[in-house]
Amino acid sequence: MTTGRGGGPAARLSGRLAWLRRDPVGYRPQPYEQLAAYYRRIGHESDARRVLLAKQRGRRRTLRPPGVLWGWLLDVMVGYGYRPWLAGVWAGLLLALGTAVFSTQHPSQIGLDEKRSFNPLLYTLDLLVPVSLFDQRGAWEPVGWTQWLAGGLIAAGWVLATALIAGATRVLRPSGPS
Repeated sequence: MTTGRGGGPAARLSGRLAWLRRDPVGYRPQPYEQLAAYYRRIGHESDARRVLLAKQRGRRRTLRPPGVLWGWLLDVMVGYGYRPWLAGVWAGLLLALGTAVFSTQHPSQIGLDEKRSFNPLLYTLDLLVPVSLFDQRGAWEPVGWTQWLAGGLIAAGWVLATALIAGATRVLRPSGPS
């Protein structure tokens, strides 16, 4: 139930969030919590989640640089747990990128004593998942600039996994007060 025209619910929510951001005292979590509770009470769970996401973004502005960086990563990767579907989007994009690159830039085989066939999709998936599932990571070594891509995929996989685990264990509290 969100409309952007006139005084519809989306316009009212945006106005309320802008009003909370203008607090002369600065960031305070309690008004966001009250607004989210109000939206939950009237059955607007998606609006409550938007309020709690805005709360996390407001909190991020009060943090030191490492916290700002981690908060920004969590926001972009999974929307602080309020948009977990983003992790799937990122994983899909990274999987497609890695598969496309490794389809044309094959890594070299490690241990030439047995003949292996290379699968760029499984190799990329093995790089993205923090635990090697398909025994591809240990069988192939990227060459040239693809070493950087492989390292980036491994790092992105860890960040995605960490964000998803944090969301799953309710550290991010995607559906409750935070």
